[in-house]
Amino acid sequence: MSDPLRVRIRAGDREAFAEVYEEYARTVYNHAFRLTGDWSTAEEVMGDTFLDAWRGRERLEPDGGTVLPWLLGMATNKARNANRGVGRRLAFLARRPAPDPVADFADETAGRLDDARRLAAVRQVYGRLRRSEREVLALCVWSGLDYAQAAEALGVPVGTVRSRLSRARARLGRLADQQLKEESPGSGRKSVEPPRRRGEVIGEAAFAARPLKEIQEGSR
Repeated sequence: MSDPLRVRIRAGDREAFAEVYEEYARTVYNHAFRLTGDWSTAEEVMGDTFLDAWRGRERLEPDGGTVLPWLLGMATNKARNANRGVGRRLAFLARRPAPDPVADFADETAGRLDDARRLAAVRQVYGRLRRSEREVLALCVWSGLDYAQAAEALGVPVGTVRSRLSRARARLGRLADQQLKEESPGSGRKSVEPPRRRGEVIGEAAFAARPLKEIQEGSR
């Protein structure tokens, strides 16, 4: 069955497209920011994504649900192009400070500290994942797409999304464990991180919990 919003967009309805922009611009920006690690590049990716979406609106299938996978697919491709030749762009994640201490009850303090250390380790190793692993994590974990929607965005089979996500999670866990061991007492290594840069969000958990922070940082 045809989706009325998709049909309207295909027909060149500017009001329908404005509705899509208002609903998904922030999501597209945050997705681009996660993949590029640069607020100004993320803004360019977002703008180019919606420009191409309007120009190529007739290619949007009339059947289907949310248009978010369509938009994030274009944003992912544009982020790839932006990152081409700049493979170290996501290394900023490894230089971000640890999260602020979390006030809690005494019997949970030790567990909270362990969680904070692990989140810091995840941030430090995220940039060492393969591009395909970062993309599938950004789509499925932080943008909330299901397997089918992520497959639509990436132009790959659902099974490929499942396997990539499984490998990405496993590899991220291994790298984080290794990072924690290297930073443990007696390892001879200590992480020294510079102050946070403009456009950077506070922590890995913020990818899911604080999308508004991301776009506010980038718009200043």
